[in-house]
Amino acid sequence: MTELSVSDLNLLQSVLIGPADPDIVTLEARLRAAQVSADVSALDTLIAENLLFTGPDGQLASKADDLAMHRSGAVRIRAHEPEELRIRRVGADVAVVALRARLTVEANGALVMQGPVRYTRMWAREVDGVWRVVAGHVSAIPG
Repeated sequence: MTELSVSDLNLLQSVLIGPADPDIVTLEARLRAAQVSADVSALDTLIAENLLFTGPDGQLASKADDLAMHRSGAVRIRAHEPEELRIRRVGADVAVVALRARLTVEANGALVMQGPVRYTRMWAREVDGVWRVVAGHVSAIPG
């Protein structure tokens, strides 16, 4: 599993707007590190089994879809620079995150996305007590 570095954590903390939420900032930093390094084991731990994720094309993707793309190398995140992180707690066991980031993404070796995006993610502490992404969406931010 990808080791979370202090610089990974500091990067997310540096773009946080609003109240501090160290647990969720750490989860977001772990997710970012796992995405960039295509660490399927870490992603498997961070993503809920019944994930509902809407991609930039409007298509729904499951956890299995996401892990398969990273495992095969078909999709590679070449750059992921966070610009703004906002967190809203909805009770003790749910948090909604809005993350603006500058991404460079390749699919099958071809550049498919470059520029600013906004992720919206819902983190929930599941029955086993572990925080996981249960839902999300990513959209390109027009020029």
